[in-house]
This record gives sequence, structure tokens and C-alpha cells, in this order.
Amino acid sequence: MTDSSKIFDEMNSRSREVFRRVVEGYLETGDPVGSRTLTRSLSENVSAATIRNVMQDLEYLGLLDSPHISAGRVPTQMGLRMFVDGLLEVGDLDTGDREKIDATMGDTGGDVGSLLDRVSTALSGVTHGASLVLAPKHEAPIKHIEFVSLAQDRALVVLVFADGHVENRLFTPPAGQTPSSLREAANFLNAVAEGRTLSELQSAVQEEIKTRRQEIDTLARDMVENGLALWADGDEQPERLIVRGRSNLLGAGEDEGDLERIRTLFDDLERKRDIADFLQLAEEGDGVRIFIGSENKLFSLSGSSLVVSPYMNADRKIVGAVGVIGPKRLNYGRIVPIVDYTAQLVGKLLSDRG
Repeated sequence: MTDSSKIFDEMNSRSREVFRRVVEGYLETGDPVGSRTLTRSLSENVSAATIRNVMQDLEYLGLLDSPHISAGRVPTQMGLRMFVDGLLEVGDLDTGDREKIDATMGDTGGDVGSLLDRVSTALSGVTHGASLVLAPKHEAPIKHIEFVSLAQDRALVVLVFADGHVENRLFTPPAGQTPSSLREAANFLNAVAEGRTLSELQSAVQEEIKTRRQEIDTLARDMVENGLALWADGDEQPERLIVRGRSNLLGAGEDEGDLERIRTLFDDLERKRDIADFLQLAEEGDGVRIFIGSENKLFSLSGSSLVVSPYMNADRKIVGAVGVIGPKRLNYGRIVPIVDYTAQLVGKLLSDRG
């Protein structure tokens, strides 16, 4: 049992109701909730002074905080976590929200990237937050590989997949590469790659190099051994993470502190860093997960909250994730079913495409 759940169990019914009303009021308006406001909404008739005493006790327990003297109370991160774990009522998906999401799926033609782009745009529009959609790694067999040298420390690999999909990936090649070594490396890989996915190619290349070590130039071998490990790691492709609705976050900032946190979040989203960790966040639990403030290690400095859910392919393997990020006062009860529905829908559509 966590500290917060132990505290929750020990709270009496009045304390629980005051706590719940404060959190619900804060999530609805973003403003501190005062004792006089609560006297009009509590189920029992008690004075404002009595409510203030209860709020002081909740503040002492670390569940509430007062941003300014006589400004009412807001929930702390610990308080929000307790509310999400113990009091949050997740509603059914609104019919209008469902129709808006479904409308983006009407045209299932085009490539997966276009489909997920529309999904991400719809998700940000429906939730009024910033949406994150992590596209699945492309696992079709390789048809052809080509290297293009751009500078001493920069090269481009062109991957042509058997299904017609083409990807260009920038990477840093091993030192000393020449046009000749790049051609030799490409020829070696093409001889091994046909019919294999990128992940399958990595293990196959190691075996081929062992048996054909004398047939390949040292530079080309370095390119194959070291370069493949770099550009074949699809988790590092920044284009896998689709972010839409950044402008929705601007309306959430009302003071200088809020704006600074939003700027930090913008920087994090712009860099699209640690996207492999984004998928890991979703994989660590079943269904929709909620990360509040510093619990969200990807965007911890921005003080934001993330609601995320993985989606699966036809083999029930987790291949991507969808999520919504915004201020800690997200409407969790409404956003959780939206993210859950979108993740299931994306998984079904991708499975149907084969």
C-alpha cells in the first residue's frame, strides 16, 4: 500500500468530500477553490470555518496547497495522484467525440503515416491538448539499400522495402569511409538483405561477416557492422513521433510560471527526444496510463501530465502508442476513454491493413 492510498483510507467522509470537491473544481476551472465556494456544494451543511480547518488538515498531509494567502486551495501532485487512483470517475466516450475520431478514419487509403497524422490531428482537436502518436516501426522485408555520402561525418541510407515504402535516414558513418567502401558495403548488404526485415538483417549480417570476412574490405566491413547498428534502430527515428496541437497548450498558461513550463514542454516536443521511452511508458502497464507532473520522466521539467495507451498489431504485439499531453489539470475522466478508444481503433485499422 502506498503512502497516498494509506492516507486516503484513513480520511473520514467529510475530508474525502472536501478533497474531491477541491480537485474537481480545480480541474474544471484551473482556479484555487475556496471554503465559501465549498459551503454551497457539500452534501452536509457546515460552516466555512469548519471547511477551512479540513482544508488545512489536507494541506498538512501534502494533498492540497495554497498558491497565495487567502486564495483557496489547489491539489498538489500527490493529491492529483490520489484523486486519479481513488476517486476519478471515467465516463463513457461521448458520442460526438467518437464521431469526430471515426470521421478521420473514413478514408483508410494512403500510407500509414498519413492515417496516423489524421488521427493525431483529430485527437488534439477533440481533447484540446497536444497529441502524441508513435507510429509503428516499418517491418516489411528490405528490397534494396543504397548509401549516399553527404559529408565526412554525415551519410544518408536509402531503404527500399518490398511493399514499395521508401525511407531516407541520416546517420554518422564510421570514420574514413570512401565512395568505394560505401558501394561495397551496400553490395554486401543487398546480397544478404533480400527477403529480410531490418531487425532480421542485423543478426544475419553478423553471421555473413564471420563466414565471408576475407571477401569484404575493412572499411566496408566497419560500415556494415557499425553503420547497420545505427540506422537500423528504428526507435531513434524522430519522424515516428507525430505531435499535433501544440497551440492548444498556449491557452492553458495564465501566469509566468505556466508559460515557462509550456516553453519547456515545447522544447521537449520539438526535439522529440527519447521516443523509445515514450513507447516504454505505454508498455509498462495494461491499457491507458496517466503520468502526472514529475512522474512523467520524458517531460518532467514541464510539470505536465500525459495520458497514454499502447496499440497492437494483428499478432497482439505492441507496436506504437497514442497519447495526450497537457497541463496537470487535464480533464482525466473525459480524456482517458478518448485515448483508449483511439488506441483500439488504430490497432484495428493497422491489423486490417495487414
